[in-house]
Amino acid sequence: MQSAFDKGRQWMQQDAPENETRKAGDFRKTENSMPRRDTSDWKISLTDNVSSYLGSRNPMARDIDPKTESVWLFDNVAYRPVHVYPHKPQPHQAEFIAAYFQRNTGKDISQAVADIAEKIGLKKQGANEAETEKRIAERLQPFTDAIAPARSVSITLPNGQQERLGPGGRSAVSEQTLVALESHKDGETISIQPNPPEVAIHGAMTTHFTEPEGWLIISDIDDSVKTTMTPSPIGILQTTFVDDPKPIPGMPELYQRIQSTFPQPPTWFYLSASPYNLYPFLRSFLHAHYPPGPIVLRDASWMNLGGFLASLTQGTEAYKKSRIEKIHQWLPKRKVICVGDSTQSDPEAYGDICRKYPGWVRKVFIRRVEDVAEMQGTDKNSAGRFEKAFEGVEKGVWQTFLKPEECWEAVEKLRGT
Repeated sequence: MQSAFDKGRQWMQQDAPENETRKAGDFRKTENSMPRRDTSDWKISLTDNVSSYLGSRNPMARDIDPKTESVWLFDNVAYRPVHVYPHKPQPHQAEFIAAYFQRNTGKDISQAVADIAEKIGLKKQGANEAETEKRIAERLQPFTDAIAPARSVSITLPNGQQERLGPGGRSAVSEQTLVALESHKDGETISIQPNPPEVAIHGAMTTHFTEPEGWLIISDIDDSVKTTMTPSPIGILQTTFVDDPKPIPGMPELYQRIQSTFPQPPTWFYLSASPYNLYPFLRSFLHAHYPPGPIVLRDASWMNLGGFLASLTQGTEAYKKSRIEKIHQWLPKRKVICVGDSTQSDPEAYGDICRKYPGWVRKVFIRRVEDVAEMQGTDKNSAGRFEKAFEGVEKGVWQTFLKPEECWEAVEKLRGT
């Protein structure tokens, strides 16, 4: 449930590249015509609604009801904070994110399905309309259930330790850091279930353990590793709700090469401006094609599909920088590779991070996206744009590419650094 304040901030943070993208794709027209969710029969009590403003300090919060409610648990990374005295390693800790929903509260979504089908020109595609509309409905489902603010859930760690997550705030999302987790070796993972397990409709969460030193990959998702057609609102709808998700050709091979290049496999973060609603969709896609790692998504647009399009195209630079800065707080001694593309503000975001934390980022790879009509006639792929974005950053640190094979040599050179 994105507040008016959050929407306004997102709009205010829209930068020049995003403004150019949104204008070229006429995003506002499409967003204004998207159906809004009917929340007239959402049964959020007055107590839950009002007390949700208190967030994690809500004394009136309640445990999740297994009969009527569910929770999504998001994969995370357990890290050791860097102590001022390096001989004194700290215990692992991790940020736990959960989202709470009322089950089976999504109303009839036939209008939304029909709207998307019309916008993408389904009848002209010659596809099986009934089958395609069924797929659209299935992918819309995570956008339809009512949120359940002011809820908590308990989890069980593998050592039997019980912890409580929540309560969730206005967006029914809770974020908290648990300390003194049981330690595991770098690269090991554990699976964590809620109590009872059946409330997690998308299954258990995975915690990835990492040590302070080693390599770290921060990767964008849309049009960097997955075909999304971000510059086109209709392209986004087509690739998100209709098409089978497709990896960018050559990127799975590049990421496998990165994974196997270093003595110890890197820690991976997948960073996207997509809203949390797409977590199940993106998680299954990434697990099928790329090295495992947590997905960092935006707490936005639970309310309407127009907001979904805006979350991908407004304020993405500020959003991504804030998340990367949090990763830096966790893992400031890691050596970092950043991967992004030219459709939005990845060059500008990564350039700022390179200047703010000199030496932390060892390499930036930016994919030049040239196969989307809305990119034509813009300066998104111009040499001047990249030079400006990485002004003050050593030339050898950043590199643009069309084909992932162009990055192989650079990855090999990083092996001994």
